[in-house]
Amino acid sequence: MSNVNENYHVSVMLQEAVDALGIKPDGVYADCTFGGGGHSREILKRLGNAGRLVAFDQDADAAGNLPEDKRLLFIPNNFRYAERFLRLYDVPLLDGLLADLGVSSHQFDEADRGFSYRFEADLDMRMDQRQNKTAADILNNYDAKQLQSIFSAYGEVTNSKTLAEAIVNTRNAKMFTTISSLLEVLNPLSKGNPNRYYAQVFQALRIEVNEEFEALKDLLKQLVSIIKPGGRIVFITFHSIEDRIVKQFFKDGGMEVEEDPLFGKRTKSPFKLVTKKPIEASQEEQRFNPRSRSAKLRIAEIL
Repeated sequence: MSNVNENYHVSVMLQEAVDALGIKPDGVYADCTFGGGGHSREILKRLGNAGRLVAFDQDADAAGNLPEDKRLLFIPNNFRYAERFLRLYDVPLLDGLLADLGVSSHQFDEADRGFSYRFEADLDMRMDQRQNKTAADILNNYDAKQLQSIFSAYGEVTNSKTLAEAIVNTRNAKMFTTISSLLEVLNPLSKGNPNRYYAQVFQALRIEVNEEFEALKDLLKQLVSIIKPGGRIVFITFHSIEDRIVKQFFKDGGMEVEEDPLFGKRTKSPFKLVTKKPIEASQEEQRFNPRSRSAKLRIAEIL
């Protein structure tokens, strides 16, 4: 597995996440966010010769980290299309699925990808370079109400209305193309720590560009169709909305409410919660990997 770039990304809660899958040596598993391959490598270590692993990643750069292992099938696409591709490749029902959501360290550190305000680059932020919509498209085309909504909901930006109006006013004279053109607007509007403010805005734009919450919901709706009864599901989230989506879906299964003569409307979930509360990274891990501080790991099982 020498192809893997150890500097690409540090996997969060590596042992905890893979332990939670309860790996069977001859099982079939999916890693929905291959990235640097950390979680996939650990899964492969625990699989026997008859085991299989399917890994998804929409970022073309991730393919450079693939190990030479016949048990691994790599699918260079968004995990929101998991069911479609698993059927295409005749993959049987899974024994477990892992999804480490969010952005890899590599994406933040690659200046030309436009994910970080630390570098000058085009306002891109696409995880999948094949898609058309970029951060610049959002800034130049969304109306003030749309911009306010994403900054408020996805970035928790306190002055989201003021920011949205400033963006619309600015682009009337000059379109947004580069990170510096956006920072010129953000700088006078930032309150407190400017870096935190920039991070909130960039996070909101990234989530909108990549339709991250929509993709997550699409995957959740497919779980019952692609995982066998008794199979484990492990999600690591980094955003409060992501965590809420996963928590609520595990709770009610996204099922339509059923009428009960005694208790009224009730929901029946096809999931059993393995942990009622999310698992968080250890203090030691949080010290050497600050990104893990906001991580929450939730585990469920298909009934």
